[in-house]
Amino acid sequence: MKLRFACAASALTLGCALSAPAFAQGPDAAAIDAAAATIVVTNAAKPSDDEAAGFDLAVGAAPAGNAIPVGLGTGETAVSSAVMVAAAAAAQDGSGGRGERFSVVLNQDAFFGFYPTFNGLIPVGEKVDLSFYGILWTTSDFSSATGLGSDLWTEFGIGANFIAADGKLAIKPQIGITNGALLSRGNLGRGPRNTTTTLNGGNVFDGIVPSLTINYSDDKFEGEFYGGYYAALRNRSDNVGALDFLHTWINAGYKFSSNFSAGAHIEFLANTRADLPGGSASNVYEWYGPYVQFSLSKGFFARFTGGIEEGGGAGGNRGDFYKLAVGMSF
Repeated sequence: MKLRFACAASALTLGCALSAPAFAQGPDAAAIDAAAATIVVTNAAKPSDDEAAGFDLAVGAAPAGNAIPVGLGTGETAVSSAVMVAAAAAAQDGSGGRGERFSVVLNQDAFFGFYPTFNGLIPVGEKVDLSFYGILWTTSDFSSATGLGSDLWTEFGIGANFIAADGKLAIKPQIGITNGALLSRGNLGRGPRNTTTTLNGGNVFDGIVPSLTINYSDDKFEGEFYGGYYAALRNRSDNVGALDFLHTWINAGYKFSSNFSAGAHIEFLANTRADLPGGSASNVYEWYGPYVQFSLSKGFFARFTGGIEEGGGAGGNRGDFYKLAVGMSF
């Protein structure tokens, strides 16, 4: 691993540079920070043939207490062997060289409205991450019937992220809980809906959501599968009418460059259980259409998907669908 830096007019400590996430993996981060303080550029006031100088951390370690001289034009760089030990320990900390990751995505589509999501990954093994996620549903139809934006549906969950195929494949089973009024029917009331209700608004543990997400990405192709089942945990009775839903999608595309990809998207939402008298399971929607995605090297992306909408019978949704996702990972 070769680290390059610009020559300075005086001795320069590089502790901050080596405390970045790429080096600081787990409990060895403190050791690296301490060792990094011993990396200095000496005699840098002398002119150099190249503004950028380099040294290689992959060279063999010298005996303890000795420094490894590396040529730097007419200057001289001293690298403590402690850095070699700390860097090697970081590479062998069991995380496979991965750091902690966090992603935030702003979503809006024709059915669910606006809903920000987030996902965090914490390495716990060479090919396993602890995963946690959340969805902040803002659609007023999912909340209680106050008209004040209260009892908004809120989803949170945890799971694991398994990495395979040299990092190209990620398999992420998760289980979440919903909090609010949608599945447990606390959002109903007398009046326009003219049906029964719990009359208690939102509920903690409104529902449970087991899900599976599978992502594939290589130099040319990308794909994703998602399947999640939303099952009511509260008020499962014929008088109240708790709801269950199955939500699934699959998409696949081709990477025309590192910045642009495009492909096809298929998505289904089905109401699999409705306890209200006379209620029956039915498809809510079926979406079919293409997508285009723009990605930046710093982890930002924007994806637009649109197409035709089917499903739901005579009283179901009809017309077109559209969805936009804007995300960032850091």
